Amino acid sequence: MAMRDVTVIGGGVVGCAVARELSAWDLDILLVEKEEDVCSGTSKANSAIVHAGFDAAPGSLKAKFNVLGSRMMAGIAKELDVPYVNNQSMVLAVGNDDAAGIRDLYDRGIKNGVEGLKVLTGDEARELEPALSKEVTAALLAETGAIVCPFELTAAYAECAASNGAEFRFLSEVTGLRKIDGGYELELSDGGKIQTRYVVNAAGIYADIIHNMVSEKKLSITARKGSYLLMDKEAASTVGRTIFRVPGKMGKGVLVTPTVHGNLMSGPTADDEPDRDNTATTADALSQIKSKASEMVENVPFKVVITSFAGLRAHEAGGDFVLGECGDAPGFYDAAGIESPGLTAAPAIGVFLANEIAKASGAGKKADYRPERKGIPAVSAMSDEERAALIEKDPDYGKIVCRCESVTEGEIREAIRRKPGARSMDGIKRRVRAGMGRCQAGFCTPRVMEILSEELGVPMEEIRKNRPGSELLI
Repeated sequence: MAMRDVTVIGGGVVGCAVARELSAWDLDILLVEKEEDVCSGTSKANSAIVHAGFDAAPGSLKAKFNVLGSRMMAGIAKELDVPYVNNQSMVLAVGNDDAAGIRDLYDRGIKNGVEGLKVLTGDEARELEPALSKEVTAALLAETGAIVCPFELTAAYAECAASNGAEFRFLSEVTGLRKIDGGYELELSDGGKIQTRYVVNAAGIYADIIHNMVSEKKLSITARKGSYLLMDKEAASTVGRTIFRVPGKMGKGVLVTPTVHGNLMSGPTADDEPDRDNTATTADALSQIKSKASEMVENVPFKVVITSFAGLRAHEAGGDFVLGECGDAPGFYDAAGIESPGLTAAPAIGVFLANEIAKASGAGKKADYRPERKGIPAVSAMSDEERAALIEKDPDYGKIVCRCESVTEGEIREAIRRKPGARSMDGIKRRVRAGMGRCQAGFCTPRVMEILSEELGVPMEEIRKNRPGSELLI
């Protein structure tokens, strides 16, 4: 069998960022993912925050890559044509107990090199955000805080990598990994084997399992569950900035934030979860969100919640990112323990690991590398003139399928035809937002299924929500 140059394990935002940056070099790249699509693990259920970088301990990899990634994100979003809003963030002291924490975060942020930090009184904070609780006594304003769409960012990274020659292999869980002459051999759940010179371990909550297959220096990851509540767009004006409380030992705590698409979101909780496949929400967790959010922001409109969800983030026992070549496994590169601020750090992690592998392999830069990716046209965001011109070229862009989000048939077909494209209802949802709105796919599901069936050339009975076993018709 032919030996690949680099195999990336994991199709989350970090794995796809690494694949995209590697695709700038003259290397043969393969990304393997155990689910049916990219963005199917931690990257699909997080806070969508571009953190400024004041929280991580100075000198840690989290601090370094957070600040680097934060500075890169606006440029990356422009290159990949994905939504990015520099809405700023604010950390609150509620009552007198948190006041010292605000100053500590400010000092930590200065040490980390974060720009645009300001300590505010409670009244100054309420001047900026009138909905804040009257119990807020102080706040830290981070002017570089921002929000993105993690789904679109991950898909865009993958599309850019694919357009530059990277290959993707889905429904291919790595079940075995061993050192061989000149590299590694991977055994896959589909029965296949891959030989590769270099491995990038970006397997999220399973990264310790992959790492421990080749290294005597063991990692231990705990899946930490975070639940969220998503509110209708009518709630978006509640706050303009991302609102946090002074963080605790389990993380940054519950936040209240607008999203780039005009919703309002609150969460996450933080509960260690022994079952790495358990993303079910609980009444207790959702109640915690409401209680903690209400301590920061008055009258959060929870009456217009349209959905709840939970995700699992990878907390490594050492408390920091694990990045770079494994000491006792040459050619094996970790991107493990990537919990918050992992989304923010992803651009910087991608560049770092790609450069390390390019240097080790002696690869040269591609002369024809294309860093830009054009997004799927969003009809709802167009002017009347732009919309009319697009519909004249392709009438499918004039056929509304998802009424809540005004998503057209043209957008859905384009999401499927892209490489790598959507192969499931969730894949469509994350790329173009069909089913993301107020009715949560109550009306558009049948037509989206029909379009998937037509484009993929499979019967309706084979259309799935996501992985095999989630078929909608039985």
